[in-house]
Amino acid sequence: MAEVEAVQLKEEGNRHFQLQDYKAATKSYSQALKLTKDKALLATLYRNRAACGLKTESYVQAASDASRAIDINSSDIKALYRRCQALEHLGKLDQAFKDVQRCATLEPRNQNFQETLRRLNTSIQEKLRVQFSTDLRVQKMFEILLDENSEADKREKAANNLIVLGREEAGAEKIFQNNGVALLLQLLDTKKPELVLAAVRTLSGMCSGHRARATVILHAVRIDRICSLMAVENEEMSLAVCNLLQAIIDSLSGEDKQEHRGKEEALVLDTKKDLKQITSHLLDMLVSKKVSGQGRDQALNLLNKNVPRKDLAIHDNSRTIYVVDNGLRKILKVVGQVPDLPSCLPLTDNTRMLASILINKLYDDLRCDPERDHFRKICEEYITGKFDPQDMDKNLNAIQTVSGILQGPFDLGNQLLGLKGVMEMMVALCGSERETDQLVAVEALIHASTKLSRATFIITNGVSLLKQIYKTTKNEKIKIRTLVTSDKTILYSVATTLVNCTNSYDVKEVIPELVQLAKFSKQHVPEEHPKDKKDFIDLRVKRLLKAGVISALACMVKADSAILTDQTKELLARVFLALCDNPKDRGTIVAQGGGKALIPLALEGTDVGKVKAAHALAKIAAVSNPDIAFPGERVYEVVRPLVSLLDTQRDGLQNYEALLGLTNLSGRSDKLRQKIFKERALPDIENYMFENHDQLRQAATECMCNMVLHKEVQERFLADGNDRLKLVVLLCGEDDDKVQNAAAGALAMLTAAHKKLCLKMTQVTTQWLEILQRLCLHDQLSVQHRGLVIAYNLLAADAELAKKLVESELLEILTVVGKQEPDEKKAEVVQTARECLIKCMDYGFIKPVS
Repeated sequence: MAEVEAVQLKEEGNRHFQLQDYKAATKSYSQALKLTKDKALLATLYRNRAACGLKTESYVQAASDASRAIDINSSDIKALYRRCQALEHLGKLDQAFKDVQRCATLEPRNQNFQETLRRLNTSIQEKLRVQFSTDLRVQKMFEILLDENSEADKREKAANNLIVLGREEAGAEKIFQNNGVALLLQLLDTKKPELVLAAVRTLSGMCSGHRARATVILHAVRIDRICSLMAVENEEMSLAVCNLLQAIIDSLSGEDKQEHRGKEEALVLDTKKDLKQITSHLLDMLVSKKVSGQGRDQALNLLNKNVPRKDLAIHDNSRTIYVVDNGLRKILKVVGQVPDLPSCLPLTDNTRMLASILINKLYDDLRCDPERDHFRKICEEYITGKFDPQDMDKNLNAIQTVSGILQGPFDLGNQLLGLKGVMEMMVALCGSERETDQLVAVEALIHASTKLSRATFIITNGVSLLKQIYKTTKNEKIKIRTLVTSDKTILYSVATTLVNCTNSYDVKEVIPELVQLAKFSKQHVPEEHPKDKKDFIDLRVKRLLKAGVISALACMVKADSAILTDQTKELLARVFLALCDNPKDRGTIVAQGGGKALIPLALEGTDVGKVKAAHALAKIAAVSNPDIAFPGERVYEVVRPLVSLLDTQRDGLQNYEALLGLTNLSGRSDKLRQKIFKERALPDIENYMFENHDQLRQAATECMCNMVLHKEVQERFLADGNDRLKLVVLLCGEDDDKVQNAAAGALAMLTAAHKKLCLKMTQVTTQWLEILQRLCLHDQLSVQHRGLVIAYNLLAADAELAKKLVESELLEILTVVGKQEPDEKKAEVVQTARECLIKCMDYGFIKPVS
């Protein structure tokens, strides 16, 4: 009975295969294989399942099934040819050649076998030629780079070529096999910045997406050496080494999303020890005086990105627990640094803020109360251990640490304020004669005063001291902080003063004709005060930022609702918007906590205040790294205010900057894209893609380019009865390069995601082929590359469509581009064109020239 059922399942599989339902066919053949022991039937079933594997591009499975059929019958010509096809797709040309050679011996008159023999022979010869020439090129590059007498331009060209080669899988493997790691270590030993930079960038490319190579490189270069390179003052070098370490971490942890099979997987089974070693060295960098401010920032960036869980649904938070146990005290030391003290570590303007963000992310990543209690106890022990009546600098570090924690996990900071002696020490430092003590104390008091209970203590014990400091100090940073107290009338007064200083009140538009009429009728016409001109306003804004006004504003925003009225919130939103006007100042605003402070202002208060705050958020979100500007879960709260600006009642600048902010956010993660989608922003973004205003249309198209990565957005494009795809295709034909670039990016991702969209693209407009050809010939490389990716997607989607493309002028364009000699700039363009040509050869539409 089982044998009869197996035959029936085979016939069922054949019917599914004829209907091109290859998954169902595979399932039928697999079920039949479990029921039969008949060798002839087994061979047929394996052979048929191999055919399904070829159709679904499961080439490893196809080769395996064909081999099993051949094991049963070594002369099974169909199985031999199917294994040949699978091996060819897997790049194993020599093995594929042997199989088809056997087929040709069994059936010498079969033209298909003869043609495959010729094609594979040509491909093998070409592969050997390229391999030989690549080996020579790698060797020649290192000779030029390591020869001190080489000309500067030759060395620069060799370095760039090496970097390009390292980014390609085949090139990276060639460098690796040709003793490249040892030679790259020699480049590092030269200590010449340009050679060290080239070596680091090449190593970074070699590590990307390859776990085994990343492990070998990590052990060969050594983590301590990598960290010492990242510790240098040179910003470009520090960033390049940071990228190398990130590539290693991604490959070891599997964050690169690459599949590791066969030998690759067998070589490296457990990478936890290496990852722990990297984390340990990064934590050591935080407290080393030998590390530059840039290096410390990069170490904090790597810890911020790689330690906390990216998705709280994942149960394992062992990396965070390890860092809390082994590195929290080191992070607290960075947070507690006081720049004016001689003992201070080298810092940048962002270092303490990055450390506060890391503390916040670690605290948010804890799963239960015992873990949070342990975290709090470490902080308490660190701070109380710093208190020393004989050493004022240690006390200063302790209060600065509390101040830094209050800018991170605020609830934890408030618990720490309750420690015996903390508030008293803040007030005592206010009475110090040192300006450094006063500045740290007043800053900490501002953060502490946002809770009513703490504010009461300050009013009772510290207001007289604050008034005295305000009267006597000449330091504007201290002066502006002493103004911020817990009295609601003072808050409103300070906010009003700042609105006046920044000219951020609403100004009525002056109509020249009415002015002339008023003068003619001898009416008084108020004239603009000289110090209300833009130059003076800009100077006042600069002075306010330099004085640390953002820290004061951030603390005012945190005040209890009984203190902070909606009217005051509106005034603060106006001030923030004025301060954010110059893009160069936005980094300072983010570093001092302005991004976080704006979120509650955009969500609560008067309608005018919420719009002003949302606009300021849009300005920050457009140019800042969202992970730093809005750390942790706060970033999701930014989406709704930005979407609210995509309204016809808002002005063009608000629309434009909101789109820029959403573009930046949508490029960070799919979770953010989902949040934007759920806030129903998609129809508004699409509307702005129809705008006549060039910049609005460009910003909307760039935002859509990021949004199409989200599955639900793709489904909207797949749905019938809409012109979404048509609009994107037509925008690819615009004269504006930036609009073209964004639209081509969106189209490239859509056609890569769904074959149905490749076919749909050819139906939405008769101009599609002309537009595609224009993209592939574009003089801007980024646009050209995206056009070639679209061409490849169309070629890979359907044989009939590929034939149509080959019969057009596109083939000539691909040939011309593919024949170019690739340099660092053109490498991706040339490589993609060649992949298009290879796809045409796979179909048999064109033949390689020997």
